[in-house]
Amino acid sequence: MNKVYSDARAALADVVQNGQTIAVGGFGLCGIPEQLILALRDTGARELTAVSNNAGVDGWGLGLLLETRQIRKMISSYVGENKEFERQFLAGELELEFTPQGTLAERLRAGGAGIPGFYTKTGVGTVVADGKEHKDFDGETYILERGIRADVALVKAWKGDRAGNLVYRKTARNFNPMAATCGRVTVAEVEELVDIGQLDPDEVDTPGIFVQRVVHNPTPEKRIEQRTTRPG
Repeated sequence: MNKVYSDARAALADVVQNGQTIAVGGFGLCGIPEQLILALRDTGARELTAVSNNAGVDGWGLGLLLETRQIRKMISSYVGENKEFERQFLAGELELEFTPQGTLAERLRAGGAGIPGFYTKTGVGTVVADGKEHKDFDGETYILERGIRADVALVKAWKGDRAGNLVYRKTARNFNPMAATCGRVTVAEVEELVDIGQLDPDEVDTPGIFVQRVVHNPTPEKRIEQRTTRPG
């Protein structure tokens, strides 16, 4: 089965709608699906709930969708590096659900595994626990966290084949495997596209069963949030 689309816009044209929950892989700007985010912006879809470790930076990544006011709510772990995010949140224009980083990863994984919720000690006694069910196990208090199931998941991989099998590279792996499994429709952006049978099955990180569409982007920009260099 060939799941490859001609470009990112074509891959999103008939799946993105107003009000959806969109899970997006990446950590900072590392491992983000750059072209898919641009295509998501260009769909004009609004009132979106974006699930991602962070919201990109001003002018790149999910920061582009904040600028166009397409995101209604963020479910995130770290929201620094983005002045427009700060402005919208403090002005009451953007809803935010803070989620500890490990909890966010597990919520995505749980959603993809069909697990509706799980208990964790992380966040007990903080604002993270407000409004959530508390339960004691062996003398310790835990809170209930819900699994996340996204309408659409956008992920980035180093290499993929035409059947949607994906291989990630080093730290660019980050949240991408969990995001890939939790989407009802998962679209993967890959740097290297190979034919079916060219990937070693033992090296596949995300099996193609979780991926519905593939976009080839051989020249990603890979921007860096803060470039630090030594004096010359």
